[in-house]
Amino acid sequence: MLLIYHDNLYLTLMLFKALSSKTRVEMLKLLMNESYHISGLAKKLGISVPVAAKHTRILEEAGLIESKKFGKTHVLQVNKERLYQTLDTFGEHYLLEVKEGTSILDVLKAVAGVKIEKVGDKEFVVSIDNEEGFYIYKVDGKLPNVPINEYKIVKDGEIEIERLVPVLKKRVRVRVRRH
Repeated sequence: MLLIYHDNLYLTLMLFKALSSKTRVEMLKLLMNESYHISGLAKKLGISVPVAAKHTRILEEAGLIESKKFGKTHVLQVNKERLYQTLDTFGEHYLLEVKEGTSILDVLKAVAGVKIEKVGDKEFVVSIDNEEGFYIYKVDGKLPNVPINEYKIVKDGEIEIERLVPVLKKRVRVRVRRH
């Protein structure tokens, strides 16, 4: 158990070290949108390749970026799962006791900062702590295929509400051929 604590402490220290530099934070911002070769990243930031390499090594040690190899070329990209996992550490956690058969929507109404709006005859989570967006819910890590107001709690478990960030979009141009 002590070893696990030290491993977590080490990872946390590496993370804070990685995020303590304005240059490394700027690197992460760029890599969130596209992949870069180290020289392209250095050029974009206006720094030398050796300096960029030093910073990327620190980000890699923290698990925040990964290097993918394409032939002889190494391309850097953000490890979004690790980044979001890190942010989850700072999220709020609640323990609520409810009656069997309570809907998840009713549970969320009791959680501070969760804003729910009624649209027609349905209710939706529209913001958490004033962060508007599209939200999904999971029960014990799984996405149910039941609307949030219809899902009834019948056993102990864990509910997660996640904002879909970033919302990825695909733009499809359609050209209709006329006969």
